[in-house]
Amino acid sequence: MEEEESHLTPAQLIYAYSNGYFPMADDPEDGGEIFWHRPNQRGVIPLESFHISKNLKRLWRNHPYQLKVNTAFKEVMLACAERDRTWINEEIIQAYCRLQEMGYAISFEVWEGNRLVGGLYGVTLGKAYFGESMFSRKTNTSKLALIHLVEYLKSNGYTLLDTQYLNSHLEQFGATEIPDKKYMEQLEVALANSL
Repeated sequence: MEEEESHLTPAQLIYAYSNGYFPMADDPEDGGEIFWHRPNQRGVIPLESFHISKNLKRLWRNHPYQLKVNTAFKEVMLACAERDRTWINEEIIQAYCRLQEMGYAISFEVWEGNRLVGGLYGVTLGKAYFGESMFSRKTNTSKLALIHLVEYLKSNGYTLLDTQYLNSHLEQFGATEIPDKKYMEQLEVALANSL
């Protein structure tokens, strides 16, 4: 394959997500090569069992921030990539920004005045949302972005919130792992619901 043909395209991404795959790049220091992932055990947050602590409920009710959707998609991606090692390279940023322009990716943002202090982004197909990454610049702002996302998904009839992999941070909200076969069944339903 010629070098210029290797760039991620929106069509490749839509096809991949529809079939249970997602891309991650090696850290730029390791060459930045992009690999496709489809875990045997998939992380998901069942929307009906999403839960938050009492302290977080209190913060959700009384927080001083502005919550926005899709007003700074690229900035959210760049903020998510600001870490010692990242799988979000320039090619991935460009590809997902194109997806967002086409309506297939959404960011959920937490603002303090004109400063972006937390957020997350992901891909949306049918009634499935594929969470990609989140960040905080102030305590708990990524958690507020996640609650903001879940409220949006519930109010818009989504049936699948894919977190890709399970981690302890997401477990506190009810995230769990399901086998690939079950995941693909849920994905098929979520995609069919969009027709």
